[in-house]
Amino acid sequence: MASAVVGLGFCSSCVKGRLNGLAWCKNWRWVTYHGLARTIYSETGQWEKAYRMETRRKVERFWRHRIKDQFTKINEEDNSKPKFYVLSMFPYPSGKLHMGHVRVYTLSDTVARFQKMRGMQVINPMGWDAFGLPAENAAIERGLNPDAWTQSNIQHMRQQLDKIGLSFSWDREITTCSADYYKWTQYLFVKMYEAGLAYQKEAVVNWDPVDQTVLANEQVDENGCSWRSGAKVEQRHLKQWFLKTTVYGKAMLDALADLPEWYGVKGMQANWIGDCTGCFFDFMLKVNNVETGEIISAYSFNPEAVYGASHITILPSHRLLHGGSSVREALQETFIPGKDCLTRVSAINLLTKKEIPVVISEKSEFEGYLDSKIGIPSTNLEDEILADKLGLAYSRVTETLADGSERVINSEQFTGLSREEAFSAITQQARNEGVGGHLTSDKLRDWLISRQRYWGTPIPIIHCKSCGTVPVPLEDLPVFLPSVPSFTGKGSSPLSSVSEWINCKCPKCAGSAVRETDTMDTFVDSAWYYFRYTDPHNSERPFDKSMADFWMPVDLYIGGKEHAVMHLYYARFFSHFCKSQDMVTHREPFKKLLVQGLIKGQTYKLESSGRYLKRDEVDLSGAEPIYPGSGEKIQVTWEKMSKSKHNGVDPEEMVAKYGIDTTRLYLLFAAPPEQDILWDIKTDAIPGVQRWQSRVWTITSKFIEAKNPSVVPDAKLLNKKEAAEAQKILQDRNNTVSEVTSYFTEDIVFNAAISRLMALSNTLLYSSLRVVQHSREYENALASLIIMLSPMAPHLASELWKGMGQVEHKQCTQYNWNTDVLHQAWPTIDSEYLCQPETVEVSVLVNNKPFGTVTIPFEVSRDLEKVQELVLQSDLGTTHLQGCTIKKAILSPRTALINFLVQEQ
Repeated sequence: MASAVVGLGFCSSCVKGRLNGLAWCKNWRWVTYHGLARTIYSETGQWEKAYRMETRRKVERFWRHRIKDQFTKINEEDNSKPKFYVLSMFPYPSGKLHMGHVRVYTLSDTVARFQKMRGMQVINPMGWDAFGLPAENAAIERGLNPDAWTQSNIQHMRQQLDKIGLSFSWDREITTCSADYYKWTQYLFVKMYEAGLAYQKEAVVNWDPVDQTVLANEQVDENGCSWRSGAKVEQRHLKQWFLKTTVYGKAMLDALADLPEWYGVKGMQANWIGDCTGCFFDFMLKVNNVETGEIISAYSFNPEAVYGASHITILPSHRLLHGGSSVREALQETFIPGKDCLTRVSAINLLTKKEIPVVISEKSEFEGYLDSKIGIPSTNLEDEILADKLGLAYSRVTETLADGSERVINSEQFTGLSREEAFSAITQQARNEGVGGHLTSDKLRDWLISRQRYWGTPIPIIHCKSCGTVPVPLEDLPVFLPSVPSFTGKGSSPLSSVSEWINCKCPKCAGSAVRETDTMDTFVDSAWYYFRYTDPHNSERPFDKSMADFWMPVDLYIGGKEHAVMHLYYARFFSHFCKSQDMVTHREPFKKLLVQGLIKGQTYKLESSGRYLKRDEVDLSGAEPIYPGSGEKIQVTWEKMSKSKHNGVDPEEMVAKYGIDTTRLYLLFAAPPEQDILWDIKTDAIPGVQRWQSRVWTITSKFIEAKNPSVVPDAKLLNKKEAAEAQKILQDRNNTVSEVTSYFTEDIVFNAAISRLMALSNTLLYSSLRVVQHSREYENALASLIIMLSPMAPHLASELWKGMGQVEHKQCTQYNWNTDVLHQAWPTIDSEYLCQPETVEVSVLVNNKPFGTVTIPFEVSRDLEKVQELVLQSDLGTTHLQGCTIKKAILSPRTALINFLVQEQ
């Protein structure tokens, strides 16, 4: 018997003893089993055959800190390994994790561990989207400072994340409310201001009367209510700051084609941006032939014909008719609601230098979200009718040639060009002169970023009576957010009450000036955080280009469906801007996107009042649930988990009850990532993953017991049947490695990966004893199973690997048995043994309803046209699809499934 404390030296402080032939050390929990040392959670040193709840707790308690601390360190100087950047959308520090958090972070943690095992240099960073209204409102309710409230929440949530065993790159942690971060948010704002992309103008805005701040259009729901407070939004005219996102509208639309499929999000982004077939041109306003200095931008659907403009038309709600516009009175004096009104205000096109009148439209709205557009009679019949009605002069600027092609005329140096050539030349000239010309759509608007609240990044602008609007010099950043002793959250911005902060010197003339009191929308903070993670401690610039170029683009970005349009659009805008500033090489920030679905719990609601009830308030004993107090029927639905709906699940309670690995496996197995999970512990995947964990433990126990020291493996001892069984295990192992690797890399469907590993587990569970003892194939398959399990259930796999490692006479020398499982290389395929199935069973749906399966040759199973043809020729197709009008057939890229959408008879 070897020493009880092999590798550690003698421990004189503990009680030493022997149990069942095992020497053990109570302090260190290192044991010797059949002469080999291993680390184990157990104080007795006995390998327990059953994977009980207490066993699970001890295993996870033992391994949690070991696997976390080992994993996240990388060598910044080592660029020999390929990189992998996995990023989950950072949370708002509310102080409490919910199951949605746990799901998205389990996904990113699993991917990060997998990619590191594949030899990648991996970062999986975490930070906090810490500014915003929720913290400010919570602080107001509690009489606290938002900073103190936020920091306490961050500390608590970090502890929660640690308890669920996640492998974040904590050395890259960022917090958006830290001056070390928002200094660079301000830096990027100033750079945009210098580039003409940040500007202030008076606008009709959405005002939340409860939260006392402006909302972007995207933050107002279809009922005209605030997305946060639920209050009915009011329309006000206020001077606001905007970022000119429309400048990159066409570039961002075109760039979508180069991105991999984002599971529907690309289509949502394209729809959000719209068809970028027109552009804005800038005009200088005049009243009575006197230039006012005020600029208006108006949209043209046909920029190539802009020399034929006859007028600008604005809506009655346009900012020029309201607020402090220099032309407001001149416009209002002729305005008659419901009538097209010619005004004495005119506008000079800063590209063509042509002067045209401003007309107030009889309409209340234009196409898309336009409130001003250029009237060009040559290309638009409606514009021609209006110009003729008002007696406006114009010239024809297009003509059709004998061959049917068109060219522009009466357009100065552009005359004679085809319409396509003129389109490109005129818009390019406008861009060169900085007077518009950026291709965008009629539905895309610039991003309103002003917020009239305290807890946000201060906008780094100074207002001087002599110099006008002046950006804070870069060397004077950050503009610190001052401390505000107390505020109610009502009325004007709390910053307006801090006189010593507001009153300052103008950076240009050193005269008296005042600071901008608006803060930025929190979406600005999250529009560039992925860059900061690449170089989080840089004190000289937002990030070093070489660091960003090494790590960017993000290889896999994981987040919720609710951010599929707005956040992703803003983040892409910032990335395009940084590319234009030569701050980065890559234009698009995210290579692959994984949008995970919601976790929904069952809700019980009174139909009469809409009040949500707790489960224990509902009588579930009958055929239909009722409310005991009145006998009223209860509306039962599945909704996003929420405290107010009494359908939430506490992640800490879940982990305490089932364990970390069971919780992780459940979240990965219950549904593909993009689908919603309907949380029902009694009937869903929890029992299944519990049984599987026990099964893998049993298989490993069987291996340890079978490979006792007296057994020396010898494949020659296997008879013909046993040799064939070993070959079957070899084939199964290789097919499993191939499929699971594909599920991890191409499709990101961990539920399918787990199903495949379950199948391999069954093969190993029922293998004969002599195959377990003597075949290298069995040992290799079990090792591969544990390694492939480890990114998803790292605690369990770590213990199983040590269990395998203690066995003598191991045959698989390709593994480093002295290191932990998470440091093993991902299994490779023995290509000479790999075989693909000859056929595959494809599930057939008609209008989303299943009708059976059809056997398809494997080599054509991902070819939509061939699969469709074979299904239509099958008996199933003849029975259910013959004579139907097929509008569309969809072949799932993830599963063997085809869905025929047919016209209802």
